[in-house]
Amino acid sequence: MSNDVKNRLLTFHQVQPQVQLSRVTIWRWEREGKFPKHIKLGRSIRWRESDIQAWIDGL
Repeated sequence: MSNDVKNRLLTFHQVQPQVQLSRVTIWRWEREGKFPKHIKLGRSIRWRESDIQAWIDGL
């Protein structure tokens, strides 16, 4: 995996189609430690693409 892909930050609208989960489920699972933690950039929420891919691979 290239550094560009590893370090890319995804919005909720980019993450949701990949994981096929509702917004509520993503937030609940994140709080319960079942989903990767988000990164807050000012008022924006992002997830590392590498974290999401690792989570998908681990299913």
